[in-house]
Order: sequence, then C-alpha cells, then structure tokens
Amino acid sequence: MSSVCREVITLQLGHYSNFVGTHWWNLQDASLSYDPEMPLGEIQSDVVFREGQTSGGHITYTPRLIAMDLKGSLRTLRQEGSLYDPGKDTSAVTWDGSLMMHKESPPVKNSFLEDLDKLEKGEILAEADFISSSQAQCSAGAMSVETVNSRLSRVQKGYKLEGSVKVWSDFLRIHLHPRTISVIHQYNHDGEAHRLEAFGQGEALLQGSVLEDLEDRLHFFVEECDYLQGFQVLCDLADGFAGLGSKVTEMLQDSYGGRGILTWGLAPVSHPNSSPMKDLYHLLNSTLGTVHLSSHSSFFCPLTLRGGLGRRPSSPVAFPHLNYDPSLWYHSSAVLALALDALTVPYRLRDNSVPMWQVADALAVSGKKVVAAYGAVPFPMMHGSTLPDALSICADTLPWKPLSACSEPGDGRCYGQWATLKGFEGQRLISSLDPGTQPPTPLHSLHSGEDVLGSYIRSFYPTAPLALQLVSTPSKLTPPFPQMFSQSVGAQGFLQSQPILPDSPAPLVSSVPVMTSLQSGPALDPWLSELHRGASSFDIRRVAPSFLSQGLEMADYLEALEQLRLLARRYRDDSCGVMRSSSEEDDDDD
Repeated sequence: MSSVCREVITLQLGHYSNFVGTHWWNLQDASLSYDPEMPLGEIQSDVVFREGQTSGGHITYTPRLIAMDLKGSLRTLRQEGSLYDPGKDTSAVTWDGSLMMHKESPPVKNSFLEDLDKLEKGEILAEADFISSSQAQCSAGAMSVETVNSRLSRVQKGYKLEGSVKVWSDFLRIHLHPRTISVIHQYNHDGEAHRLEAFGQGEALLQGSVLEDLEDRLHFFVEECDYLQGFQVLCDLADGFAGLGSKVTEMLQDSYGGRGILTWGLAPVSHPNSSPMKDLYHLLNSTLGTVHLSSHSSFFCPLTLRGGLGRRPSSPVAFPHLNYDPSLWYHSSAVLALALDALTVPYRLRDNSVPMWQVADALAVSGKKVVAAYGAVPFPMMHGSTLPDALSICADTLPWKPLSACSEPGDGRCYGQWATLKGFEGQRLISSLDPGTQPPTPLHSLHSGEDVLGSYIRSFYPTAPLALQLVSTPSKLTPPFPQMFSQSVGAQGFLQSQPILPDSPAPLVSSVPVMTSLQSGPALDPWLSELHRGASSFDIRRVAPSFLSQGLEMADYLEALEQLRLLARRYRDDSCGVMRSSSEEDDDDD
C-alpha cells in the first residue's frame, strides 16, 4: 500500500530555470512506470505529477507545474500544449471579402523534436527509446500505455543537440498541462529591446494581469491537492526574474503560510552578448534576489556552476568524470538538474518521506535560511565494488564539488547537513569480508549503508547534525540528455576498471549515481560577504543609474545591502555570538 501523497507544486521563473526544469522533468518522466506488475518505486511520482483525462477519455500524467518566461521563448512549443487540444481547424473562413494571407515560416525543429512528431503520427513506432510517458499516452489512442510500451523495441538513439538547442522547449520530452506555461508579453526573450534585465522591473510585473494570471493558475493546481506540502521554486537569479521571484515567494508566504517554500536560485556560467554593464546588473540582481528570496522562503539555495556570483568569478566548476561545456546552457543545466534530482529526494519518497518544512527546519537554523549545495556528478563508484571501497578512495577529500559557488569550510564546522546518495542500484553498500579478515579501513567493518556513509561524512564534520538519505534508484538518462561523460564512465554510470580504447566509441550512459549535500555553515559567511562587498564597492547612482530608474528606490536598495551584511554575520563563528550574549546578560544584571 502506498503512503499518503504530499503534493508539491513547482514554479519555474525565468529562461535558465526552465532549462534546468526541463532536464529535471525529463529525468522524472524517465522513471515513470505504468506496468501494474512492477513493484512500486522508491520515488512517489504523484508528489510532482498530476493525473488528468483528455476529452477523448485518455488518461494523462502531467507535471504540477507553472512555468513563466518571456515572449519569444517557446519557439515550436504551443503555449497551451497539444495534449488536451490538438488544434483547431482554421481553414473555414466566413468573411466574404478579399483576403491577403501573410505566411511566416515556422522555426525549424531539431532531429529530436522531428522524431517526437513522427512518433505522434505512428511513423517510428520501433525507435522509441526516447519516448516519454506522456508521449506514449498521446500515441496510444485506444490502447493502454502498457500495451504500447510492451510493443516498443528498446533501440538506443543518441542526439547531438549542442548546436541546435536555442530554448528549453527544444529538448522537452513531455506534454505539459494547458495551465502550465505563462508568457510575459511585456518583455522579449530575443533582441536588446524590452528585456527583463533589472530587479525593479520584475517586482513591478507582479500586479495587474500578470498577478491575476498567476493566481488563477495557482488556484487550479492547489485546489486539486489533498495534502499540499508546499512549493519548490526555481528562479533565475541574475536578471529581472529575481525581482519577480521575490514577489512570487512573498505572495506564497502570505497566501499559503505553513507550507514549505524551497527556493533554488539559478544562474548560468555565462550569458550571451554580455558586457560590463550587464555583468553589473547580474551582480545587483543576484544581491537583491538573495536577500528577498531567502526572506520569503523556508530556505534559499543558489545553484550555479560559476566560480562566484560577482563580476569576476573564478573558473567554472570542473567534475572529474564530466566533459561538459560550461558556456552551453544545455550542458550546465543538465548537470544542475542531475544534482537537483538528488537534492529533492527527501520530500518525494514513497516511504520514509520527510516533509518540506522538516527539511527546511533541519537546515535553516536560527534564521540562517541560505544554504549551500554540493554534488558528486556522477558519484565515483567502481562497477562491482562496494560503498566502503568508493569512499575509502576519497578518504582525504570529499567527492563532491560546490554547486552554489561556495567553498567548503576546512575546519569541519557546520550547523546542519542533509546528504543524499542516489543510484547505487546493483552495488553493495557494505563490505563482504571473509570471517577473520582484517578490514582494510573502519568503513569496511560497518553493517549498513547508512552507517558507512554517516561515518565517512562525520570524519569531516565530527560535530555537525547530519541527516542521510540512501536511494537505490539511479537518475535515468533518456535522449536527448547530453552525453557529456568521460570515457571512464560505463553505461550504468559507474566507473569502469578497464579504460575504453581511444578508437572505441564511448558507451551511451543510461543512468548515473549522484551524491549531494545541503549545508548550513560558516562557509556561507565569506560567500555572502563577498556578494555584499561587490555590490557596495561603487555608487550605484553614478555607475548604474538606469538600474534604479526601473522602479527600485534608493532607500530600498540600501536597506537590502544592510540586510545582506547582517545575514552574512549570522554565519560567523557561534562562539563569538555566545560571548557577546553572555556579556550583554552581565551588563543587564549590573
């Protein structure tokens, strides 16, 4: 029997957030199963998906999602989708006068989208490894999805879309509900004119028709939930969507108090057609977004592969077993989506699920609502080895890399940590030593995966509160997920003992194990302080007066800088705070 489903509504605010979200939903769709003979999976898909029905009576399964973007950001995707309304026949015209027809060539679809269209028409039933569950529903007609899937041969097909992906809908596998996509027509996605580039512009948007449209979509998804646990918000941090997201999270906090609001601030490694002034805008938006989004959320976690959110960041994050191109949003968003798939596991489990508010309470201690993320993508585990073997190789250095442009503390101080290992399916979590054999390391003598992982992490953070989650199901990769793995990674995402010969083709990686960590600790002090110094190092009225002219008051800007300074102080050594408190108490006694 399945446990009670605590639903989550997802909001994606901005173009890069929709890039990450598209990869994330593709990953969720790849794990769906309609086979009643199969055992229930560890992840409860109903938490983020909703069941519906077309006018023809066919069952649909679509994300419980609101995605906001600008005019011109959809290209070949219809805003209302095609699952519930296949399109109206506009050939019949009642006007009797003369007509002049202007025909514009539609955007060219890449090979992946062309194959999806052929699948819809039943032209390529055999080559369907890329098929999504919602595509299967649409293709099935009167047949059940199980029947269609059983007839599909599993032919691996790779797509190299690096040169053809221009927007996130270029690699979207699934059907969306008609109420999902909200297009903001006041601003353009392409071109230099009418860009949503300043925090104040985004704040001003959430009023009038935009606010009414968002509230209408929210009410639709909220009202059909039985046990709504909260909202996961993906919000662009470097442009005007930071201002919009600040108002959206404030509205969620006011309207749905008590629900979890977990906000992920997304920033790409680089922006196209950047300039010194645009880089300055990105810094200012990130600064204001961090302050306001963290204030209105249960916790706020920046996610980026940049070396920092300032104007001159260090090199992008490098992963030992990935060959990704940091400049491609299609690549960097795929890495972040893999990490997010593991980071969001705790409140999506079928059994032993941890509600959003409890995850936030474990990390956002004493008002410290900014947390940092780290990830090993993929987790470096040799095929056929054990978890103690894998961790012993990383005995001196943790295997994960920063996902929030925040370096780890070297002294092991941490206020709270939530670690997740996802995707060890088929591997052993403990060592199987013969009786009387001396364990090579203390980890090899432990008797559960939780003990092994917990003991390993506590060797780096001996006094920090730690929550663990181990999930055997890997992140399943289906086309068009980019094949950006090194040749040392095998088809199941585990490291291979024998390297591939230079002339041999690399295997198509179909799943990967991922390890992540969410942390609240003193390491956030230098990160927040650097953000504060960067925004305070110049006179905004002289250097960027146009930023203030977009609706932001100078007093509000100065107040946000002060809030950021105080927020950074919260992450400094607790001992100083304790000493100050004791001194203040002594003064009061006097």
